[in-house]
Amino acid sequence: MSYSWDIKSVARGHAMLIAKILRGTKPSDLPYIQEARFELMINLKTAKALDLEIPTNKLARADAVIE
Repeated sequence: MSYSWDIKSVARGHAMLIAKILRGTKPSDLPYIQEARFELMINLKTAKALDLEIPTNKLARADAVIE
């Protein structure tokens, strides 16, 4: 299992900050951005190899399930 930031959202936010800096904004003038979107990913193949059983309610809530 992995519970972390949405990588695409993080990359998009960093790209926007870099674009602002390249246009002349001083880095000290940019706001701090706290990520608000997180993803739950479950790897069933690894869970099966470790002989772990993942509850169905966790599987239903996962953003991505690797089989």
